[in-house]
Amino acid sequence: MIRRFGEPVKTGMRYRRRPGAYAVLLRAGQVLVTHQAAPTPEFQLPGGGIDPGENVVAALHREVFEETGWSIGGLRRLGAYRRFTYMPEYDLWAEKVCSVWLARPGLRRGPPSEPGHVAHWLSPEEALDLLAGAGDRHFLALALEQAAF
Repeated sequence: MIRRFGEPVKTGMRYRRRPGAYAVLLRAGQVLVTHQAAPTPEFQLPGGGIDPGENVVAALHREVFEETGWSIGGLRRLGAYRRFTYMPEYDLWAEKVCSVWLARPGLRRGPPSEPGHVAHWLSPEEALDLLAGAGDRHFLALALEQAAF
């Protein structure tokens, strides 16, 4: 059973499953997160949807690069969670199935290429306070317990 975070499931609502991959990125006592301006301004773990036919690890590399401008390595899967939400940018009620990975930031190759995203290095305390999603906060806390960085 995959743990659920966020809004309760709305009775009678039809949700479309949307798998995604997200990264907890730790280095030198800091956490790399992304700030997404729209549809709601919020801090998030970098990551996003897995395209049809795309491998989860390839999607993770692509999404982190698009949202932060950084390459990643040293992947270790932390777990997964589900959340049920409305995605206004797609006009879609989604069951997001989010796999979360611990990764090491590699090289900064430039600014985020995805519009509306800005990468931020935060202290673990700031990140735990500012991350909008309960699932993001849960997996960051889990990673911090497991990793000596």
